[in-house]
Amino acid sequence: MNSHKHNTSPISTLSFSSHYKYSLFATSLDLKRQRFTSPLLLIFLFLCLSFATSMAVSDSDSDSGPVVQTTPLVTFLQRVQLTALRSYSKKPDPKFYIDLSLKLPHDLSTAESAFDDLTTGSRDLSVPVEKLEKFVHEYFDDAGKDLVHHEPEDFVSDPTEFLLNVENDQVREWAREVHCLWRTLSCRVSDSVIESPDRHTLLPLPEPVIIPGSRFREVYYWDSYWVIKGLLTSKMFTTAKGLVTNLMSLVETYGYALNGARAYYTNRSQPPLLSSMVYEIYNVTKDEELVRKAIPVLLKEYEFWNSGKHKVVIRDASGNDHILSRYYAMWNMPRPESSVFDQESASGFSSTLEKQRFHRDIATAAESGCDFSTRWMRHPPNFTTMATTSVVPVDLNVFLLKMELDIAFMMEIAGDRKGSERFVKASEARKKAFETVFWNEKAAQWLDYWLSSNGDEPETWKAENQNNNVFASNFAPIWISSFHSGKTMSTCLFAHIY
Repeated sequence: MNSHKHNTSPISTLSFSSHYKYSLFATSLDLKRQRFTSPLLLIFLFLCLSFATSMAVSDSDSDSGPVVQTTPLVTFLQRVQLTALRSYSKKPDPKFYIDLSLKLPHDLSTAESAFDDLTTGSRDLSVPVEKLEKFVHEYFDDAGKDLVHHEPEDFVSDPTEFLLNVENDQVREWAREVHCLWRTLSCRVSDSVIESPDRHTLLPLPEPVIIPGSRFREVYYWDSYWVIKGLLTSKMFTTAKGLVTNLMSLVETYGYALNGARAYYTNRSQPPLLSSMVYEIYNVTKDEELVRKAIPVLLKEYEFWNSGKHKVVIRDASGNDHILSRYYAMWNMPRPESSVFDQESASGFSSTLEKQRFHRDIATAAESGCDFSTRWMRHPPNFTTMATTSVVPVDLNVFLLKMELDIAFMMEIAGDRKGSERFVKASEARKKAFETVFWNEKAAQWLDYWLSSNGDEPETWKAENQNNNVFASNFAPIWISSFHSGKTMSTCLFAHIY
């Protein structure tokens, strides 16, 4: 993107400074061979070495967190998106352009060359609308064309079994209409996505999908939990299992369930509710095969949320360490689906480091599923004070506690008693962390915790770091009380709930 030209690449800076040091080293060797000891040359070498060192130090002026690179097609579509937003008087939906797919027989290099010709001579990258529309029509298929309708095999038009429980006639008719939306929202990924994934930003998935609809033409992670709850009510068990299979395939491919099934979402996840989806399905179907397939996938996802940048350690006054988790997107640039908005939001920052940190915190807010809540702002409602990576959230850790209980429950079903006990202990440790880090007796709530540092090292708990504002997420631990009420799991529930 255009703004990247002004950013100092840490890799390029390192390469320059390393090359400069090597040149100085070679020069000094040559001087030694010549037995040349001019004071002026020595001063010159000292100054050059100081300059090279300062160049190396400047590497720290950029964000050093992890970044998952996107695809060449996404990078190109960001350029098309920018031109569209600068060409139309009424701003179009930026996501439309990032969801386009290359039209046969064109390849990416041909499309890029044609776009370069289109924008040549334009200072602000705007072009006449009719020329832009002609270009898009010639080189791309419409957003959403890489999804095709799928008729779910387990759909029944009149699900009397649950509708009979609705007494009010109007509400019953409304419930029937909502139930019939499953047919409208049911799709499958087209064969072209599977055969030529580099021509699409949509990711291939093995089973049919339920999409949110409107501008959202892909599967989303934590949305799927409530979709599955609805599917189970509608007795669409096969469709529900298919959604879980799709999410498990993403975890197997990337190591975590993506925010959504698009190439530009590979840099972040969403609230980890996959184990809850499997648990819900098992409770209705008693499908032990699904449970056994899910366990290794859930272990991989669990590792993702409890390691690296997602893992934080808070030390209490007694010196005990409590391991918790935070949201942390692997991205420090404008989000491709909203890149112009993100660039404009970051325009007030003067340094590359500030902009990169802001972009990471915006992407991390998207990973939270709550998006741009004032929970993540140091000085709400000032959007530029977004600092999501500095928050240890109550609700994320509730989802992970639930995951620990779910995995323990599933391992018990699979006959892995030792594994089950290990996750029961992990849930007990997290429960203790809740009481130490989040619980506030005066407020009678669990409060988000602000980190004092970057979270890479253990830090000592401070009462003033609790966020005393009231959010719905403060009460998320209560949600878990309705699950795992059996005798084996009851010891892991929160004492404050009862």
